[in-house]
Amino acid sequence: MLVTGGAGFIGSHLAETLLDRGDTVTVVDNLSTGRRSNLAAAARIGGSRLRFIEADLSDALHALGKGERFDEIYHLAAAVGVRLVVEDPIRSIETNVDQTAAVLRFAVGHSPAEGPPRVLIASSSEVYGKSTHSPFREDDDVVYGPTTVARWSYACSKAIDEFLALAYSAQRGLGTVVARFFNTVGPRQVGEYGMVLPRFVRAALEGRDLEVHGDGQQSRCFCDVRDVVGVLPRLLAAEACLGRIFNVGSDQPISIRALADLVIATVGSRSSVRLVPYTEVYGSGFEDLKQRRPDLSRIRGAVGFCPAIPLDQTIRAIAAEMRTEQGV
Repeated sequence: MLVTGGAGFIGSHLAETLLDRGDTVTVVDNLSTGRRSNLAAAARIGGSRLRFIEADLSDALHALGKGERFDEIYHLAAAVGVRLVVEDPIRSIETNVDQTAAVLRFAVGHSPAEGPPRVLIASSSEVYGKSTHSPFREDDDVVYGPTTVARWSYACSKAIDEFLALAYSAQRGLGTVVARFFNTVGPRQVGEYGMVLPRFVRAALEGRDLEVHGDGQQSRCFCDVRDVVGVLPRLLAAEACLGRIFNVGSDQPISIRALADLVIATVGSRSSVRLVPYTEVYGSGFEDLKQRRPDLSRIRGAVGFCPAIPLDQTIRAIAAEMRTEQGV
C-alpha cells in the first residue's frame, strides 16, 4: 500500500490502520506540514512492514521506478488549511493539481499483474464552495466566488482533482474513489494552518482567550480521524464504490462559538472567548461559510459508515496529547 502525505495528521492514522490489518505500507511525505514523529506508532505496529520516503511526491514516484507495484494508493498529500491557502495560493494550487495528476499517471503505469491499483483521492468539503444548500450532497451543484478571491482557489483545485480521478476511472479503467472530508479532527492535528479545534484546545490549556473568527455562529460538523481512516479501506474494497464520490465526516453540526465553549468545559479551563473580525485574521474580502453539513446517505448505504467517537472524547484525546508534549 502507498500512502502519500502519510506523515501528516490523517495519513499517519491511516498508515496505522493499514498496518494493523497486516499490510505492508510505503509512506511518502516531504514533511512540509507532516511530522516524522507522527509515524512513531505506525513504526511500532509495522516494524519492517513500514517504509518511509522523505521526498517531494513527484520525485519519489519517479525514483520508485517501473518495478514498484502497489495494490492500493491513498493520496492524502495536499496543501492544508485556510490560512495557508490565503497566504500562498500558488503553492496550494500547484501542489493539489500537480501531485494528484502525478499519482494517477503513476497508478496507470505501475500495475500489478492482476490489474492497476485502486486509488483513493482525498478531497474536501470546500469543493461545495458557498452553496447555501443543506445538507451537501455529492451530486449538488457547486458555487464559488470570483477568481480575485484567493480563498476559492483551494476549492477549485480540489474540484480539478476530483475531475481527474473520475476521468481516469472512465477513460483508463482505474479504480478510483473520491473522499470529501468534512472537518476531520483528532490527535496530531496542528493549529498553525487555521485548524480550529487544536487551536482552541491549546489556548484553553494555556489559559489564553479562544479566538473565534466572525460572530461564531457559523457551524461545522467535526469527525474524529479514527472514524475517518477506518472507513477509507472499506470504500476502496467495495466494487460498487469505484468511480464515485463520497462525503466522509459527521453530520452533527455545532457552531464555532459553541465549540469554543465545549472545549473550555471539557478541559476544565478558565479561558474566555474573544470574537475576532475576519479582516483582522485574513484581510479584506475573505468569505466564510455559514454552515457546512454533509449528507451521509451515500456512504451509509455503500459501507454502513457511522461515526462513533463523540466530540468531547476527541477534545480530551487532543488535550491529553498536548499535555504529554508539554510534559504536564
